[in-house]
Amino acid sequence: MGLSIVKTGFYFRFKLVAGLVLIMIAVHLVNVSLGGQLNQFGIVPRSLGAWPYILTAPFIHGSVGHLVNNLVGLSVFSILCLIRSPLFFLGTSVFVIVVGGSLVWLFARDAMHIGASGWVFGLWGLSITIGWFDRRFISIVMSLFVLLAYGGMIYGVLPMDSQVSFESHLFGVVAGILCAFLYTVFGKPVSGPQSS
Repeated sequence: MGLSIVKTGFYFRFKLVAGLVLIMIAVHLVNVSLGGQLNQFGIVPRSLGAWPYILTAPFIHGSVGHLVNNLVGLSVFSILCLIRSPLFFLGTSVFVIVVGGSLVWLFARDAMHIGASGWVFGLWGLSITIGWFDRRFISIVMSLFVLLAYGGMIYGVLPMDSQVSFESHLFGVVAGILCAFLYTVFGKPVSGPQSS
């Protein structure tokens, strides 16, 4: 009985990540077929009409390379979050997208900001700092793994390329760190009960 539950949990988590990847690919194919018309649903800082696009911008990408780079990181950090529970992944993802995207809308350069990199960097920042805040064994191991394997991502928060939204990266990290803090200090509010 217990083994069946574990298998169901694993397959559900796998389907969740696979489904997310397929949605991202499908949106990109539609965008390409429309000549990039979906790009208008990205974040334009301080434009009232673009504020709702905080929720759509992470699903829109400017090129195949842009999409693939984000899908790799998003898959890895999603899997790490799903080790805890699907609710943890969904709760932290919504938090990072909304808070990070809102900060981009408030403070970023006047440009069209699209792509899931803010989401990726948010889960990255969460994964690194949650060990510090949570102090549980699984959290510390996850933090050390991400720090050693993906520590070089820190350079992504620097304004090194005018074509790259470093603001999305930076504010994603800020949102991820804040999420890790809130998760541990205020009764783990973003995920609800932990699954066994």
